[in-house]
Amino acid sequence: MGELSPGTIAALGGLLGGCALGFAARWGRFCTLGAVEDVALAGDSRRLRMWGLAIAIAMFITFAMYGAGLIDITQTFYLATPTTIVATVVGSFMFGYGMSLVGTCGFGTLARIGGGDLKSVFTFLIMGITAYATMSGAGAYLRLFISARSEPPMENASFAFLIGDMTGLSPVIVGMAFALVIVIYCFSSASFRQSPRFVIAAVIVGLAIAFGWFVTGYLALDPFEPYPLESFTFAAPLGESILYVMAMTGSSLNFGIGAVAGVIIGAAVTTLFQKHFRWEVCDDAREMRRQMMGGVLMGFGSVTALGCTVGQGLTGASLLAFSTPIAFVSMYAGSWVGLHKLVHGSVLEPLKQVLFQRR
Repeated sequence: MGELSPGTIAALGGLLGGCALGFAARWGRFCTLGAVEDVALAGDSRRLRMWGLAIAIAMFITFAMYGAGLIDITQTFYLATPTTIVATVVGSFMFGYGMSLVGTCGFGTLARIGGGDLKSVFTFLIMGITAYATMSGAGAYLRLFISARSEPPMENASFAFLIGDMTGLSPVIVGMAFALVIVIYCFSSASFRQSPRFVIAAVIVGLAIAFGWFVTGYLALDPFEPYPLESFTFAAPLGESILYVMAMTGSSLNFGIGAVAGVIIGAAVTTLFQKHFRWEVCDDAREMRRQMMGGVLMGFGSVTALGCTVGQGLTGASLLAFSTPIAFVSMYAGSWVGLHKLVHGSVLEPLKQVLFQRR
């Protein structure tokens, strides 16, 4: 590996971990919106607990690596330069609503492409272009307006460090204890314990998130060519992947580009092995419009909130970042409203159900 650049090492790690995530998505039905749909519309919490178990595994290993000195999680942008509460809420809500229009998140879009879904190719392009424009193009002006900092800058913006400062405990102990509590909660459900496919998929995803930290924080570590500590997220990397394909000779490989390719490859291999691969397109112009609008909302929202369902919901959660619960609740609210809008035809219907369901 000494002959490979840090970016190439990171890209290879992202490719490998992305393949594992693609497998978990197709074989284990690991899907954010699917988990929300199961809870909101069917009262089934198994796939939500699957996310919880994945978070717990990633969290336990991540803090263990930090305690062992393998990685320095304080250097991640989730903890070093967190976004504002307003930006997190607005961006995450937009992402969640867009996710309901598309029928999945950015990660799920890549997994669907691997299964032959051509409308997801369209969504991928729209979301990727919007995300990149939000980072450094026309959308950046609105993003910066929403993200205008009104809160004082935070140091080590993680509950593990906050609780550690308050109690005198090591952040490593706090993080690993949180992980164990989440594991206990997840397995408190008999129906989840009796769903081995969900459990295995959650383990794979949790290991993949921790592997991302290890690759970029240890394997790609080079004092002469620094590489940022990062793990999986599917917001900005979609735009970076499009740019890399168009200007390969003038661009560099990174972890995110490898991850995008890995999810598609892993999902494609899995669906072909299962004989579930089939070409799909939009049924009509109305569905294409939903895909386009959803892609725009997810692209802008994820960059504004500094992460998607995987970036904030898994990667950020593995650090116990302050932004994660805010992002998770906001994404859930946006997708919940969007789902009920699609089902009932009114944005006000979810509010009516909450206010009057007991009357």
